[in-house]
Amino acid sequence: MPKSLVAVALLAALSVTAAAADTKYALTGENTKVTFVGKKPDGKHTGGFGKVSGTATVTDGDPSKLAVTVDIETESLYSDDAKLTGHLRNADFFDVKNQPKATFKSTKVEKTAAGYTVTGDLTLLGKTKPVSFPATITEKDGKLEVSAEFAIDRTQWGMNYGKGKIDDKVDLGIKVEAKK
Repeated sequence: MPKSLVAVALLAALSVTAAAADTKYALTGENTKVTFVGKKPDGKHTGGFGKVSGTATVTDGDPSKLAVTVDIETESLYSDDAKLTGHLRNADFFDVKNQPKATFKSTKVEKTAAGYTVTGDLTLLGKTKPVSFPATITEKDGKLEVSAEFAIDRTQWGMNYGKGKIDDKVDLGIKVEAKK
């Protein structure tokens, strides 16, 4: 076999080996929960999104090599109050008619003493802003688990309704239990 063919065969074998080191998980509303808590001086409201889709890919079994892309269907928003759910769907907040999706795409995952810090781009209302948050990430026996709780400032994405009456900070929760 000529040397050039040997080199091509070797490169092909190495690329197959490298690709086999990636474990890809499908993210769905069944295995991925995105929740929120909005607060105001006299109480709080909880809610979340029922429909999400995306992928999480772990390379070489190393959670610091996690790559995540998630689409959230804003119409699937729910809360603990039906009237509030309707209001959150309108232009004062998520504007689901004009902005049917929110997205998150990770850009970096770093190991920390307490777990990991996930950094990525969050797009809401057509505006993309970087976010970083602490997370617990484990991958074992074909199962990926991710858990995170953190706050974002809703006004960075233009959600200014109720400023001064509703806290700008909104607590988010992420829970992933995906199997390959």
